[in-house]
Amino acid sequence: MKKKAIPIIAALILIVVVFLFMLLGNLIEKYTPTKERRELSEYYAISSQEQVALILNNEVLPVHGKIIDGFIYLDFNTVHDFINQRFFWDANENKLLYTTSTDLIVADVGSTSYSVTKDTRSLDHVIVKADAATAYISIDFLKLYSDFKYEVFENPSRVVLTNQWGDYTVAPAKKNTEVRYQGGIKSPILTDVEKNSTLTILSPGETWTKVATADGIIGYIKSKALGATSTATHTSEYIPENFSHIKKDFPINMGWHQVTNTTANGNISSLLQNTKGINVVSPTWFYLKDTNGNIGSLASSDYVSYCHQNGIEVWALVSNFGAKDQGLENPNLTEILTYTSRRETLINNLISAAIQYKLDGINLDFESVDPACGDAYIQFVRELSLKCKNNGIVLSVDNYAPTDYTAFYNRTEQALFADYIIVMAYDEHYSGSPEAGSVASIGFVRDAVTNTLKEVPADQLILGMPFYARVWSETPIDGETPAEGNTDENLDEVPTESLYELGVYSTSMREVQNLININGATPIWSESDGQYYVQYVNKGVTYKIWIEDSTSIEQKLKVLQEYQLAGGSFWKLGLETSNVWDTIIKYIN
Repeated sequence: MKKKAIPIIAALILIVVVFLFMLLGNLIEKYTPTKERRELSEYYAISSQEQVALILNNEVLPVHGKIIDGFIYLDFNTVHDFINQRFFWDANENKLLYTTSTDLIVADVGSTSYSVTKDTRSLDHVIVKADAATAYISIDFLKLYSDFKYEVFENPSRVVLTNQWGDYTVAPAKKNTEVRYQGGIKSPILTDVEKNSTLTILSPGETWTKVATADGIIGYIKSKALGATSTATHTSEYIPENFSHIKKDFPINMGWHQVTNTTANGNISSLLQNTKGINVVSPTWFYLKDTNGNIGSLASSDYVSYCHQNGIEVWALVSNFGAKDQGLENPNLTEILTYTSRRETLINNLISAAIQYKLDGINLDFESVDPACGDAYIQFVRELSLKCKNNGIVLSVDNYAPTDYTAFYNRTEQALFADYIIVMAYDEHYSGSPEAGSVASIGFVRDAVTNTLKEVPADQLILGMPFYARVWSETPIDGETPAEGNTDENLDEVPTESLYELGVYSTSMREVQNLININGATPIWSESDGQYYVQYVNKGVTYKIWIEDSTSIEQKLKVLQEYQLAGGSFWKLGLETSNVWDTIIKYIN
């Protein structure tokens, strides 16, 4: 029996030994760092020799640069999104433009030279190359006008860019070690790090720390392999531009004058006689005539002379909607602004008219701009501002109250180039609104001002206010007819679920008072709206009016005063009651 047991025991021992070796092997495998390496071309998603990885502020961008004839180029979208939004690419005429505070820089595709206003300069290689999809811009040309630093590395080709300045945290490697793709010894190695190499600390951790190497590799290193942290500083060598503006030494008290034909120019004397303290008038004189940049004009030298004799400046308005008043189709704004030659024609025509009629300013009122045309619109503002400044002409630009869907109007950029920004703090509710409401409640006005001030300095901001109200009508369509007369005591009890047809029209302050008197209605004060509200029933139709008068205008003027704005402007002359000017001059004088 003993002899028979020996083989069995031996077999068991062998099994145990094998098991222990397997266990030991698994333990060794588990705790031994992998030597696997990840190819950097794969890491940077580089698939061809002409591609260049871009690392911006210690982040690998999802886009690449391009090597062309041995020089590095960035495509326009990358430049716009990450480097400098002020560059403008005209894909229609194959021109790259950049606007400084004093000059317009233009580079044509395939050229080594570029113009700076009337001067010609050159680079030692082609500045812009283009294909059917986009333009590629020399990084060295970009550097001339942009605040960033860059360094080029090979194998694979990559560019490390920095445009965020200030302090950051660094630490040395305490020994020769590796940077891995992710935290963990089984993650592939991206690069080796020598002892005392300086690493930028991106995200410290107990076991693994996220770091960036000087040559643009971002990964993880064992925290215990790092020495003591210290502070380093990214310093910009770029000298920022100084933007100057034509500023008036008086608060702006401006009235828009709607002129739809030359005969209406004769009304200016009677309109101004009813005002007090007004120092700027903006007649709606110019409109887009075609897509080539030609303009229609209703301008009058006699009008300007009369205003100047009375100490009033004339900032003529140019509109993208005025052609309708002349029985013409409004030209497609995109077809004008996206062509450099057409923008230039339009600007030259405006400046020529301003000089001819001795205008003091131009008021730009382009509304309902297509978001796809946003960059071209801003480029137009830049280019127009240069010509205005060179001729001593004030440029003011009308803007909506800020919203997410009007962000492309880029008021920050407008304010750098234009002299004044006017926020049209009205049309809170408008023809086409789903429900009745105020033209300009005090909350809407305050939000319009405070949100615009996030982009525009107070001494450049003019508050646009309404001299009109909207009369809303609710005509029942369910057979129910409200009681005739004033229903002020039940204003909060109107059933929202009742069916009615909503109508609306705009009218003057004086006409609103007539409607109130005729219908025997009694306005009540709405604290939340900062104005009086009236509701009445006439022939089965419910009418609602949020009243604009001297009281409501004063509430808005208090906001102007509180934020020390550059002044106010009013749409439009002739709609106001005379007593409103007594209120205005208390705040704008």
